[in-house]
Amino acid sequence: MNQTKALVGHVKTALEKGSPDKPLYQRLSLALLDALLIGNAASGDGLPSERRLSADLGISRVTVRRALDILARDGRLQRQQGAQTRIVERLQKTLSTVTGFSDELTARGSVPGQRWISRKTVLPTPIEAMSLGLSTSDPVVRLVRIRTADGRPLAIERATIPQAILPSGDLVDTSLYAALRSLGAGPVRGAQRIRAGLMSPVEAELLEAEPGAALLIIERRCYLADGRAVEFTETRYNGKLYDFLTDLGH
Repeated sequence: MNQTKALVGHVKTALEKGSPDKPLYQRLSLALLDALLIGNAASGDGLPSERRLSADLGISRVTVRRALDILARDGRLQRQQGAQTRIVERLQKTLSTVTGFSDELTARGSVPGQRWISRKTVLPTPIEAMSLGLSTSDPVVRLVRIRTADGRPLAIERATIPQAILPSGDLVDTSLYAALRSLGAGPVRGAQRIRAGLMSPVEAELLEAEPGAALLIIERRCYLADGRAVEFTETRYNGKLYDFLTDLGH
């Protein structure tokens, strides 16, 4: 009961902050996705029924169904007629140390590199705003680049940082974390979620691979010592070139 109440509460808040330009079912799917990402419901858990969500949110069942269908097509939910809708299991790893891409590749014995796609100051998407604890009117710096290992495209990285913390994307040369540390805003803790995906034709072209090839998608949120969110990053790795490694404690 408490979990459902928390989920519904977060979705209502997210809907209020979402862009009114989008159809309601799309805004609802984004709000539900954000609730899943921040942990208001756990992997394998069942979601409230369409009827319950409709009543609690004051939204028609048709709209709720369309929003859930979007998440099911994206692999976030498992839907089966006559059965409860369940959250598809995702791997989540809490970071014991916050390591940037360049440091990580160097530690693996590879030479890191990059190719910038864009460095812009923009208004955040609803998911970026909620991930960073901002309103949709608070500007952010969005950094999009191709990350390379030994000269070969390895990943597409999209990092979003509040402009109040990083005034301009031009301050970032190779390492985002080095730029943040120079501003006294180095992240001290974070968490990341990992899921699988398939490359779109555009992603395949950027990563010099075939459309439909495997992706390893890592979403990362990092925080300052005072608890403020400093970074929301999604990195899409070529699954054939990247293995996720982590040490296990005793």
